[in-house]
Amino acid sequence: MNTPTGRERTDRLRAIPLPEILRAIDAKPDPHDPLKWHTPRGVLSVNGAKFFNWNEATGAGGAIDLAMHLNRMDFKEAVDWLAQRFPMPQPVAAIEARHSSERLALPAPVLEALPAIIRYLSVQRRLPLARLQPLVDSGNLYADHKHNAVFLLRNKRNAPVGAELRGTGHETWRGMAPGSRKDNGYFAVGPPCPQAIVLCESAIDAISCRTLYPDRLCISTSGARDNPAWLPVILARTLPAYCGFDADPTGERMAQAMLARYPAVRRLRPPCHDWNDTLRAQA
Repeated sequence: MNTPTGRERTDRLRAIPLPEILRAIDAKPDPHDPLKWHTPRGVLSVNGAKFFNWNEATGAGGAIDLAMHLNRMDFKEAVDWLAQRFPMPQPVAAIEARHSSERLALPAPVLEALPAIIRYLSVQRRLPLARLQPLVDSGNLYADHKHNAVFLLRNKRNAPVGAELRGTGHETWRGMAPGSRKDNGYFAVGPPCPQAIVLCESAIDAISCRTLYPDRLCISTSGARDNPAWLPVILARTLPAYCGFDADPTGERMAQAMLARYPAVRRLRPPCHDWNDTLRAQA
């Protein structure tokens, strides 16, 4: 496999879509203007690869310039920051080989960190405590020593097969526990007898969607994926099934791929960017 040159690496990072950078710092899209974003440095307008900060009357172009502006970094720091958060995609064969040999390493629960996690989820993410407490009681949600929120993925025998991790500090971070098997199980939340199924991109979105649609079983695919290995078993339940992926280019592309593969699935598009944004907008 050819190793990319420094110039190729820089060009790749510079071409990252600007909305992805803004979401990485937890910026919020303006509900009335799809080109505007609310950031810690003020209101930005984005037009393709160009951005303009109305509060500071300055602008530039490309993901590296945007990372420098938002994070007050120099060029090298911005490149390293982007490379860490948007790594080069690996060939499928390499990913499968790594996952097949990597053991699941779930972070240990840290009870002392749990109040801060619950505070983050309930205050910043607007998730109702009534939805969070059963997840804590069942062990499907806990805190680790890095103050990450840990959402367990379970298989059909209810055994843990992975975990979604969500950072709750000043820097937004998300990832998976090492060795997670996203095709062997999933995070889900719903009533005992659901009336429908909604597939979401993350555990937080699944809880948000469940809050908005109390009669539905909401399942996280741990990323926008059109064909998780467990999906045919879920669809065999003959309940109405919806793809609730994010209202962004990736979410739309993966949703259309899923609908083409599984004609029984219908699209349920979040009114805002995702279900948590929708929940917070209503709150």
